[in-house]
Parts: sequence; structure tokens; C-alpha cells
Amino acid sequence: MKALVNSFLIAFSMYSKIPVPRADWTKENMRYVMCFFPLVGVVIGAAVYLWNAMAAFLPVSNIFHHAVLAVIPLFITGGIHMDGLMDTADALRSYQPVEKKLEILKDPQAGAFAVITCVIYILLDFAVWYDITAKEIEVLAVGFVLSRALSGLAVVTFPLAKNSGLAATFSNEARKKVTRYVMICYIICCVTAMVWLDWKLGLIGIAGSLLVFGYYRYMSVKEFGGITGDLAGYFLQICELIMAICVVTGGNICG
Repeated sequence: MKALVNSFLIAFSMYSKIPVPRADWTKENMRYVMCFFPLVGVVIGAAVYLWNAMAAFLPVSNIFHHAVLAVIPLFITGGIHMDGLMDTADALRSYQPVEKKLEILKDPQAGAFAVITCVIYILLDFAVWYDITAKEIEVLAVGFVLSRALSGLAVVTFPLAKNSGLAATFSNEARKKVTRYVMICYIICCVTAMVWLDWKLGLIGIAGSLLVFGYYRYMSVKEFGGITGDLAGYFLQICELIMAICVVTGGNICG
């Protein structure tokens, strides 16, 4: 039981800025970290839903209301996944051999392509969230859990680019069989909830996430020889953006 609690604390201390008690990163405590990773998505989804409900009663502009919706995930995660997106953008646009790309991922300096990608991402994200309805927000609130469940599944099933780094640490120390089953349960619950909330929007969002998941595996193996922690962050950001675009676009078409 203590190992489960510590795995929970490590997951939230690593993947969010939510204050939690400190837990040692021992082998025993690392076994189930991925099992709790999607719960960060629960917090983000709840925060997005609650802010949207509260904003109707607050003296805030429409732009501010939707800007906060767009940046809530960054506030809660501390930008750890955005950092992975930026590092991956620099590595992909370097057009270097695999070994050099992996070195670029470790470079703490942000290059031009990282900055360009970040700016484009935030602009697109805001544009999507600005044109969103309450029902679409409900579907996407569940999507924050789905994206993390898919990311956790990838960590214990996809090939690793190297034997060091965050992805390797969590993958090597995880109880892979248990983690795989838990991620599948999360995915089934998320898919069921999204379809129940709105079957058209739900299916569209799920299809978008699965397309990105397939691309993630293909790209990571082709370009890097497997996944890394930065690539996991890249996947999460792209998955959530594409899901949002698909759901909002689908809502406009179906509505």
C-alpha cells in the first residue's frame, strides 16, 4: 500500500505542479507511477470544466475566459510536456542522424524551431478553445485523461530510443503487465465516457487521438529509434491539440 501511495505522489510531483508530499524515487516506489499518470488528466479536465462553469458568473471578457481555458493544462503541468514538444521540434527539423537528434533532445537550449512551434501551438490552441461549446468542453475534459492513458501505454509497449532518461526510467521500473492493463482500463473508461457524453463528438475525438497515437509510434521509431521522455511530451501536446481541433470542427459540422 505504501508503494502505491508513493507511486501516486511521484506521478503528481513529476507531471504536475500540484504540491504533494515528497516520495523517494526508489525501485519499489517507481513500479506503479504510470498507473497514476492519467489522474493528472482528471485534475486538468475538472479544472477546465469548473472554470468554464464559473466564468459565466464572473466579470471577465470572452477572450480572457477562453484564454484561461487554453492555458489551464500548462499551469497545472508546469509546461513539462510543452518542453518535450519544443525539444522534439528542434530535433526533427535538424534532419540529422538518429544519434545527433537524441543529443539535441537533451540540449537545454531552445532553438528557433522550438520557439516557432511553441508560438504556433499556442495560437492554434487558443483559436480552438475560443470557438468551443459547453458540450465539447465536457468531451475534451475526458480527453485529457485519454491522452495520458495512451502515453502511459506507449511507455510500456513502444520501443525505447535509449536506456536512460525519464521514459526509460519509468518503463524499466514499471510493472509493465499491470501498467498495460491499467492503461487499457483507463482507455476503455474514457472512450465510453466520451461516447456517452456525445457519441458523434466522442467518436471524432477518439479517432483523432488514435491517429496521433499511430503517427507517434511510426515517427518515434523512424526518426529516433524509439520513444523518449521528450517524445512522450510531444505526443501528449499534439494529441490534445488534434483532439480539440477534431471535436470543435466536428461540432461545427454536426451542429
